[in-house]
Amino acid sequence: MKLKKIALTSAAFALASVMHTTALAETTLKALFMSQAAYSETDVKSMTAAFEKSNPDVKVNLEFVPYDALHSKIVAASGAGSQGYDVVLFDVIWPAEFAKRGFLLDVSDRIPSDYSEQIFQGAWTTVEYAGKRYGMPWILDTKYLFYNKEMLSKAGISNPPKTWDEMLQQSKIIKDKGIVKYPMVWNWSQSEGMICDYTTIMSSMGGEFFVDGKPAFNTGGAVRALEYMRGSLDDGLSNPSSREFSEEDVRRVFSNGEAAFALNWTYMNALANDPKESKIAGKVGIAPAPGSAGISTASAVNGSMGLGIPSGSAHPDEAWAFISHLTKQGTQEQFSKLSLPIWKKSYTVPAVTNGQQDLVAAAKESIAVMYPRPLVKSYAEISDILQLRIHEVLLGKNDAQSALDAASKKVARIR
Repeated sequence: MKLKKIALTSAAFALASVMHTTALAETTLKALFMSQAAYSETDVKSMTAAFEKSNPDVKVNLEFVPYDALHSKIVAASGAGSQGYDVVLFDVIWPAEFAKRGFLLDVSDRIPSDYSEQIFQGAWTTVEYAGKRYGMPWILDTKYLFYNKEMLSKAGISNPPKTWDEMLQQSKIIKDKGIVKYPMVWNWSQSEGMICDYTTIMSSMGGEFFVDGKPAFNTGGAVRALEYMRGSLDDGLSNPSSREFSEEDVRRVFSNGEAAFALNWTYMNALANDPKESKIAGKVGIAPAPGSAGISTASAVNGSMGLGIPSGSAHPDEAWAFISHLTKQGTQEQFSKLSLPIWKKSYTVPAVTNGQQDLVAAAKESIAVMYPRPLVKSYAEISDILQLRIHEVLLGKNDAQSALDAASKKVARIR
């Protein structure tokens, strides 16, 4: 009898221990983010800490990678099942591919119906494919024209350029007066950032990537855009190192007072005006990217990004709670200095507008004209082809028409 009692007591203790362990168990999410542009790592960590405080049974392990590694990380982890990511940041150009390949969960039913009208349509395109939504938009972004007010004033220029031709004219005046050697700086390394600059200029000149499903980027405004880019280098107006520069390189050069004009994402506005980060704080102007006379008044590329749940996630409910926290209006308004909110009403909120009225004004115009890169499942392959051909033109190894003709033939075979 004594032995039996001891056995029962041990079993009860073991059961109590299991129950206690279960009660203390927490869900751990793995989340993949980008380590450049838009929200900083510090911002994301602060947002996450607030989420964990409100959800003490959930812990989030954050991983940050450069933008250029984001796509491959998501693809590589797609077969990992429950060992993969629970939340991933993805670009506006990937939903078609990810949906076709079953990488992301359809979360259409999780999104409140009244969100559709409260969030900018340009943001929704980030997560939509074939009538379904594969995440929540989080980063609503485009590239703006940043200009050095002091340099323009020294050159006798009263307003920033409204057209790309005006930008060349103003740059020549600034260069001829010896104010700066290379007035323009760009993100023209062989990367997606270069494609974003090309898309911005091309869209303003009436160019298109595809017409009736066939490549059209070797005609009209698409060719003129690349000729413009190459011409600015040949004329000594664009910094030749732009051909190796990332967005951060552009920010560094512009913030050091080594350029009069730069095209970059929202995040540069705050950093270029921060005395700790910039030599030209207080001298920075921001405006929509220029248009083309008789065609457009401004230009913009859709550089938005969304947050989604990989199909293999073992914790979709907790992942959605985390995504909901990051994308809610209050969170975005609190962290609106490096990335503007997706919510329409936020653009009248003091927390968003105070100290960045010029940015908000530019955003209202730019968001309305954001041009998409091709929203097709083969986009990654198409972009690689275009990157190679466009970059060889910028390096002086080919002319615009020949390079884009070659790209068109190759893209037509994979479409």
